[in-house]
Amino acid sequence: MYQLTEVTTPARAKDFLNVNAVVNKNNPHYIQPLDKDINDVFDREKNKTYRFGDGARWVLRDDAGRLVGRIAAFTNKKYRNKGDEVPVGGCGFFDCINNQEAADMLFDVAKHWLLQRGLEAMDGPINFGERDRWWGLEVEGFQPPLYGMNFNMPYYKQLFENYGFKPFFNQICFGQHIKEPLTQKIIDRAAPYEADPSFTARTIEKNKLEKYAADFTKIYNAAWAGHGGLKEMKTEQVVLMFKKMKPVLDERLVWFVYRNGEPLALFVNLPDLNQWFRHLHGKFGLLQKLKFLWLKKTKPCTKATGLVFGVVPEFQGKGLDSFLIKRAGAVMQHIEYEQYEMQWIGDFNPKMINVAKNISETTYVSRKLTTYRYLFDRTREFKPHPVLN
Repeated sequence: MYQLTEVTTPARAKDFLNVNAVVNKNNPHYIQPLDKDINDVFDREKNKTYRFGDGARWVLRDDAGRLVGRIAAFTNKKYRNKGDEVPVGGCGFFDCINNQEAADMLFDVAKHWLLQRGLEAMDGPINFGERDRWWGLEVEGFQPPLYGMNFNMPYYKQLFENYGFKPFFNQICFGQHIKEPLTQKIIDRAAPYEADPSFTARTIEKNKLEKYAADFTKIYNAAWAGHGGLKEMKTEQVVLMFKKMKPVLDERLVWFVYRNGEPLALFVNLPDLNQWFRHLHGKFGLLQKLKFLWLKKTKPCTKATGLVFGVVPEFQGKGLDSFLIKRAGAVMQHIEYEQYEMQWIGDFNPKMINVAKNISETTYVSRKLTTYRYLFDRTREFKPHPVLN
């Protein structure tokens, strides 16, 4: 027998955090997320997504009172995917022992909560907020997670699919040895831009974050706003994002391309923060912050992670992506990083998949995560995410 309890008190919120550590404690690849990062998702003052929806959390205990599972459910009127025919809610932050009955109880409470609010389907596991964190179920790879990435046991896939979830889209991550040479295809496609002095590539400068935030906003809104539920960003949002990144930002890893000063493309990478955070065991108080600073100085990070790569529509598919990769690679291949992993690219975006696959001869699929969908009307035809043109 299991007991399901909604998170309504600080003590239960702490239980919600602890479930993740309890379920994964014996996995050598597990890195505990920072408690602060998870708590911020459910903080109405810090998570602006609450302006467009609501969320709830539950924890599950067995008859001996031991923590065995958790789940959250979300509504968000801004959440849209191309081709959606019904209103879709979300579930996320799912953890559970390897027991289908326990998992079904968790999925059921999320489903019924969403049904009561007029939703007709749920995607999961997803974040209550931006898609760059806590999105998708790991189904291949099972190596130590990157910062802000979901991590789970392999059996979670069966728990989801046995309940009735179906893959809505797959999120592919690509890894490579950063010192390996670029492919000849990248070099050839970059050549026309290399020969044209009106095109320049440069790294970000920490003392000019407002300028680069404006450039980021212009490229982002042209390249992504409106695709897959992604909303237009404002410069002030990006300034705030850059300022939060500043303590860990490595100027050599963030690149922009311009034509006569007009921003056309961007490539945002960061050190893999989990190489340092794995030593903090989820805490980030004063002592942990001091330890983090010490680790940052004494234990060089050897892995860089790709967060954002984009080109304005006018230059997509015309080789500007190769020019950006070649210029960035000329620097990144000669600094301390050994490994590189580009975070997820949806399998509905074959153009970007092709760019990532062709960076070097040793590029490989490092892991795959899946965003699942469950239709509440079980007679309705299931349709996966349509391919982007």
